[in-house]
Amino acid sequence: MSHHEHTKFTSSAGAVLAAVGSAVGMGNIWLFPYRVGQYGGGAFLLPYFLFVALFSYVGLSGEFAFGRLTGTGARGSFDYAMRTLGWKGGSLLGSLPLLGVLGIAIGYSVVVGWVLRYAAGSLTGSLLRSQPDAYFDHLAVSFGSIPWHFIVIAATVAILVLGVAGGIEKISKFMMPAFYLFFLVIALRVAFLPGAVDGYRYLLEPDWSYLLRFETWVMAMGQAFFSLSINGAGMLIYGSYMKKSENIIRQSVMTAILDTMAALLSGFAILPAVFAFGIAPNSGPSLMFITIPRVFQQMPGGQVLSLFFFLSVLFAGITSLINMLEAVGESLSKGTGLPRKASMAVVGCVTFGVSVFLESLPAMGAWLDAVTVYVAPFGAVLGAIMIYWVLGLRAIRAELMEGRTRPLGRAFDFLAKYVYVFLSAAVLVLGIAYGGIG
Repeated sequence: MSHHEHTKFTSSAGAVLAAVGSAVGMGNIWLFPYRVGQYGGGAFLLPYFLFVALFSYVGLSGEFAFGRLTGTGARGSFDYAMRTLGWKGGSLLGSLPLLGVLGIAIGYSVVVGWVLRYAAGSLTGSLLRSQPDAYFDHLAVSFGSIPWHFIVIAATVAILVLGVAGGIEKISKFMMPAFYLFFLVIALRVAFLPGAVDGYRYLLEPDWSYLLRFETWVMAMGQAFFSLSINGAGMLIYGSYMKKSENIIRQSVMTAILDTMAALLSGFAILPAVFAFGIAPNSGPSLMFITIPRVFQQMPGGQVLSLFFFLSVLFAGITSLINMLEAVGESLSKGTGLPRKASMAVVGCVTFGVSVFLESLPAMGAWLDAVTVYVAPFGAVLGAIMIYWVLGLRAIRAELMEGRTRPLGRAFDFLAKYVYVFLSAAVLVLGIAYGGIG
């Protein structure tokens, strides 16, 4: 039996939950609720849902299908596509999306380390006995989070060493249901707080005038694109682990639905609580690490809810890191012949070796801004071009029909080749113009 046959998800649910684990991350939690309220509440949800549907149907499914067709990650897949035209250099081009993924993982690991520290502080009660500003300022400084940061990366590598079915799939089947359960408990508790209705109003009450603003559509597009983890590498490697019997379109749609549910659930858990205690909503690290602890300090049963919150965020962060490091580690293993354990250890060491110098908030923020605005979107554009213009629609359509009985919709070709590819390029250009859109 070949190596490729060994590395498969064992079930449809496992494949979807692994993909959802990659997609659900900090953007769902610290940016989505704020952005919805900032751009017209319920009105923002219309373009957001539209872009999620489009990007999952032709973008996410394309990356899944490309990976399953080639049975490998970005470098091998790009090389496969280029060779169909007799061209060389695919492996080199495939390294660019991997650099974006690794860059995000480096900055992201710092944040997940902070989350682990906050989960521990919630468990002991030290977080709620402290001033949130001081607690975070003490942590988010140069070399201020080394043990927590190291534990996060070491745990991620340990999961990856266990393999696709025994590590990635098994941990995703536990962590992602726990994420939804914990957030649901928080959302239900928050619903009974006096003043919570203002948070729901901020999140859902539509201001239709925002639909006439170009920026609303830009931000909805960026939020949808980045939320689905379309980057030319991460979802591609998970696609390579899907069985031929899987209906990729269905897997993509389920991933998008569950990712959107996570974003909405985060909004229902966070914003009503923020409004109930008269605290101004904001976005980014300050929402998660300063505003939310203030809320839990004032809420009956706050310590338990704080623990639930930071554990759920930790699970979302770990499952996202798993995907990023898997994409890079698989490529290293295939490219060098290193055993899986060694390649994952090398990627973990590189990630920690760079990120340990980014533990201050300004350094982490500057690093992630550069990677998410310039590097990662460029990798996503390369992936889109490689799938639909270099490899071509015929090969991708044939792969998408594996495990599927109904034919693809007539609009698929046009949406994929002419709408999705150019919108992915627009995400890159507009992200640079706006200084980040997702």
